[in-house]
Amino acid sequence: MNALAGAAALSESSFYSSHALPVARASIHRARNRRASTTQGAAGAPRSRARAARRRAAATTMINFLLLVSRQGKTRLTKWYESYAAKEKARIVREITATVLARAPKMCNFVEWRNKKIIYKRYASLFFIVCVDAEDNELITLEMIHLYVEVLDRYFGNVCELDIIFNFHKAYYILDEIFVGGELCESSKKEVLSVCAQMDELMEEREEDKAAGGSSGRVRK
Repeated sequence: MNALAGAAALSESSFYSSHALPVARASIHRARNRRASTTQGAAGAPRSRARAARRRAAATTMINFLLLVSRQGKTRLTKWYESYAAKEKARIVREITATVLARAPKMCNFVEWRNKKIIYKRYASLFFIVCVDAEDNELITLEMIHLYVEVLDRYFGNVCELDIIFNFHKAYYILDEIFVGGELCESSKKEVLSVCAQMDELMEEREEDKAAGGSSGRVRK
């Protein structure tokens, strides 16, 4: 009897040791996974909230006008989202160009102008200058400028001032794809470039149709 009891106790202990240990390990792993997922969720929540806050700030930021000016003070592109008279536009361009070019490279990129703010960023030989309302976010505006520059750079391939000069109509088209009414409309660089590629294909087809029509007309004569 004692031997049987000892054997039963031994088999029972071996049963529990062989089954309880994996169960305990599994429960420990589940607890660790729960803690890890909770930690990741807690860490990812501030990032998602920050991204949502940036989107809301970009949606409320409205550009009054945008200027592209060279280091020599030549205006390469202008886009107006508010109504100004022609003389007022020329006066604004002269005033803002002189103000931005006179600033040292290490000075702040934000300038108070009248009851608005001028935010600019230099890329190579071009100054990208934007005017926004006084209560708008400066850093969000810089990100909007950088988005436009990145799309130009990917479209032209290492964009330079000559690309803007000889292809200004494409620069305007890209600008109109990103901003509508002075507000950020499309933040996806891939989507903007896809639309530009489709437009280029359409223009090439039109050029081919014109060339084919012209050659057939000459043959008929």
